[in-house]
Amino acid sequence: MRLRAAQGMTDIMKSARAARGSLPDHEQKQAALELLQEAWDEARLHGVDGDCMAQICLFTAFSELVSTYGEDAAARYAEGLPRRIANGEFSIELARQ
Repeated sequence: MRLRAAQGMTDIMKSARAARGSLPDHEQKQAALELLQEAWDEARLHGVDGDCMAQICLFTAFSELVSTYGEDAAARYAEGLPRRIANGEFSIELARQ
């Protein structure tokens, strides 16, 4: 199973790399969201806890921000997160059935 999951991640990374140069920014973000959701769902199927996934995703995201923009810029970005969280920017309302 690990081999299949690793291959799936390799395919996702190849797709993301191919998309980077050919799509406008908003389309890249949409593609990234869809690819991440697929990876998240796959991990959950393999028994990975949602909280664990969230922590690893945050670590990975901030590592990328730091490597791209530096520690100071990433820290300034992080300073705005409490306000955005409190404003509901990350809250998802589930459709009632």
